[in-house]
Amino acid sequence: MRYEFFIARRFSIGKHKDTISRPIMKIAVGSVALSIAVMLLAVAAGKGMQDKIREKISAFSGHILILPYNNNHSQLTLDPIRIRQDFYPHHPWPGVSNVAPYASIGGLLRNRKDFEGIILKGTGPDYDWSVFRQYMQRGKIPAYTGRGYNDSIIVSEYLARRLAIDTGSKVYAYFLRPRAEKPLVRRFRVGGVYRTDFEDFDKTYIFGDLHQVQRLYGWADTLTGGFQLLTRDFDHIDAIADRINHDIDPRLRALSIRQLYPYLFDWLDMFDFNIYLIIGILILVSALNMAVVLLVMITERMRFIGILKTLGATDSGIIRIFLIRAAQLIIRGLLIGNTLAIALILLQKKTGFLRLDPANYYVRTVPLEIRWEWFLGLNIFVLVSVLLLMLLPAAYVSRISPAKVMKYE
Repeated sequence: MRYEFFIARRFSIGKHKDTISRPIMKIAVGSVALSIAVMLLAVAAGKGMQDKIREKISAFSGHILILPYNNNHSQLTLDPIRIRQDFYPHHPWPGVSNVAPYASIGGLLRNRKDFEGIILKGTGPDYDWSVFRQYMQRGKIPAYTGRGYNDSIIVSEYLARRLAIDTGSKVYAYFLRPRAEKPLVRRFRVGGVYRTDFEDFDKTYIFGDLHQVQRLYGWADTLTGGFQLLTRDFDHIDAIADRINHDIDPRLRALSIRQLYPYLFDWLDMFDFNIYLIIGILILVSALNMAVVLLVMITERMRFIGILKTLGATDSGIIRIFLIRAAQLIIRGLLIGNTLAIALILLQKKTGFLRLDPANYYVRTVPLEIRWEWFLGLNIFVLVSVLLLMLLPAAYVSRISPAKVMKYE
């Protein structure tokens, strides 16, 4: 019986040249190729958007903040805490890569004709600028060494444009601290200009020296507003925050940026639902096209199927032959679709021709990211899913009667 199956695979299924199934096969391969390409691009865009927006939020707030318990999620410092803690300067948490003190104060930034409301975030020598550095447009990040009072600040391109200032400009800021009778005035020098396209932050935040914020609040150098932490694994920041809460003073609490900005992360989580919906729809489309091809191939080879059954072939063996041929077509479509998707992703990375409105999406170009584990898993899932969905049309083989087929042939 092995000889008959070899004949079926080699000649009856794969080598007919003048059959009506040939153009339908090409359409099915094209359908699989287009479907997997769209799926891969959807995954690349969805995960790229999630990673990029998370990265931008982390550039302003880190991954976890340790704050006074009564701070009530405020962006401003309400009560100071001691800089010297059990976890600072040497922390005990293996999942945390950086701990840095900071403090924030609200105020107004003014030129001769206009003003803008701002939050001055004071940072020290331990602050990690590695994520933020890529968003610098001009100038440089000042060295906040912790010695003296550095009057250099970093402003956003939005504020620079609104106030007609740039690197090297002198600008005045007004701050009102609790129980103060009149605003405190400070003159700063613009040392750098950044742009993240995250307007909620770009319109508000400027960066300066922690000592300046301490002086504006009237604190000693031993006090700070909170601590900003960076972790090595973003996906586990909530679990790390829970562990930190068990270790730190009960008058303090650790909040992940998921807890600080739940509306943003709820919006980002919707990307996953959209990706799964697209994948589900396209798998059904691919399976439907392949089912049509399978039924056409079976219909064209009714006589051959009858001969095989007469020779003693089982229904499962004949079905396996057609599924093997279908798998070959699916794999061909997957290879073409993967090549197309990867080419478009690399082209987007090089040229950025796919653009978005930063006011709505917080990015100017579509951030497409290649995650090989996702790509490999998705290809295997599509192959297995389509083949499983094709078992139903393939079962039509069992209904073919050799006697009827040979009679009408």
